[in-house]
Amino acid sequence: MVSPQAEPYAVCMNVHAAPAAQNPLKPEEPEQTSAYWSTSISRVTDSKVFIRGYDLEELIGRLPFSAATFLLLRGRIPTPAEAALLDAVLSAVLDYSLQKSGTVAARYVASANPNMAAAMAASVLGVGKNTMDPAETARFCIQAYQRLETEQIPAPQLAAQIVEELRAKKQRIPGLGHPVFRFVDPRARKLREKAVAAGVWGPRAEFFEQIHAAFTRLPGRESIVLNDVGMMGLVLVEMGFSPEETTGLAILSTLPGVIAHVTEELRAGRPIRVVPHGTAEYDQTVRDFETDRKESGWDAE
Repeated sequence: MVSPQAEPYAVCMNVHAAPAAQNPLKPEEPEQTSAYWSTSISRVTDSKVFIRGYDLEELIGRLPFSAATFLLLRGRIPTPAEAALLDAVLSAVLDYSLQKSGTVAARYVASANPNMAAAMAASVLGVGKNTMDPAETARFCIQAYQRLETEQIPAPQLAAQIVEELRAKKQRIPGLGHPVFRFVDPRARKLREKAVAAGVWGPRAEFFEQIHAAFTRLPGRESIVLNDVGMMGLVLVEMGFSPEETTGLAILSTLPGVIAHVTEELRAGRPIRVVPHGTAEYDQTVRDFETDRKESGWDAE
């Protein structure tokens, strides 16, 4: 017997239930034939957990974390070379010490609310357009190559044209530049070498490199590097990941560092960190509240 609480749901899902009397003044609603949720990622039974159709017990200890991550996102078991490359991508950033705003935010939160989850969430919210997000580079790479495929222009010429277009709009090329490294970002170079060795480096990444080369031919731009986050975006695009997935993977790659920093902060036991005295400039103006209040009409009554 269907309980009174479950009855509306049973009718909605076309489960066997007594048909309701039709109201001739109410139009007939279309029959719902699909489930409210649908997923092919995982399934849980009374005794098993399945990941993309595979018994999780069989995966444990036989697929490294990077390979299992690939499986979850791409829906297939990667080759050893693909898993090794993704592992390299996830190890290319790890931590930026206190130079990463998200890490500093995590430590501030941990000092006020000594909770690992809350502090990690603060760090994740610090990832965006200006730091640690390869999605913009990934989208730019994909769109630029689409232009190369559709426009009958040689690659070097189109690369230079794209650079000039962005300069005219005063827009930056995502994935370029670093506050420390000049000419070469060693982490980006290492990732590129790994991608080439794995046979993943492809035409979209190569065309982005031509755009970078066109940009560095400009006066005063010779030392601007293709940075590690930009390279992460290129490699992940060539591996078949979407721009949105590159954001998630970049966040995943920094979480071990965040955990380490939050742990260090919790052990320090320093409550409620604030902006240190002498590191901020404050307006020293002292205003007359009573005078300004009267002039604003508060005593007009």
